Amino acid sequence: MSDPLFDDVKELLDKEKGDERILKQILRACENNEVVSNYERNYVRKLAEKHLGRKPVFEKKIEEKDEKPSAPDVVIPKPTEIPQPQILQTQPKVTKPKNQKMMLGIVAAALVAIIIIGVAASELPVSTTDVAKPTSSATNLSFSIDTDSNSYQKKDIISISGVSKSSDYVNLTIENQDGILVWSEQVKTKNDGRYSTLAIAGGTGWEKSGTFTLKAENDSEIISKPFSFTS
Repeated sequence: MSDPLFDDVKELLDKEKGDERILKQILRACENNEVVSNYERNYVRKLAEKHLGRKPVFEKKIEEKDEKPSAPDVVIPKPTEIPQPQILQTQPKVTKPKNQKMMLGIVAAALVAIIIIGVAASELPVSTTDVAKPTSSATNLSFSIDTDSNSYQKKDIISISGVSKSSDYVNLTIENQDGILVWSEQVKTKNDGRYSTLAIAGGTGWEKSGTFTLKAENDSEIISKPFSFTS
């Protein structure tokens, strides 16, 4: 791998510096070409400055003052449709006159079975949502927010995604059970309105267990989703 982030994380793990669990998660994300958030990159940068005696190559200065950094896109799997049962058409074979009654009985039984399958299939709810996709307490067609789980423990990675079709930027925040801001980030939406980022459940304000609230704000709306946290 040519990514300096990968090299720094691997060297930190070899020297047993930093939180092994978080570093392994970042290393796995680099190996699988997955998203590494600004929070995680800053975490590795500080460890590299302290224990490796250098600044990571991947750190870049923002050239435009008004433009805020955005997290890389997370590829959200497309919904999978449940295949409809196929109705097989059985054509009676031409048999000798002495077996004609037996064949008629077999064909009639097959038709009855096909009718029963068709009726059962018509009563099944057809879902257009990927069963592995996390659910959200605040979703609609134009503005939504999602997390990959409804509960987290200390140092877990929180995957955040959603849609905002009315603005180019979305302000994301997390408040603890006392209403204190413990995390925030502004992300840029893609051309189709989708956005995504990652956050780590830990740091100042995450000392106590309770119900935390994730909020998303665009130019015209504010939506939120609660989740449980165990310290």
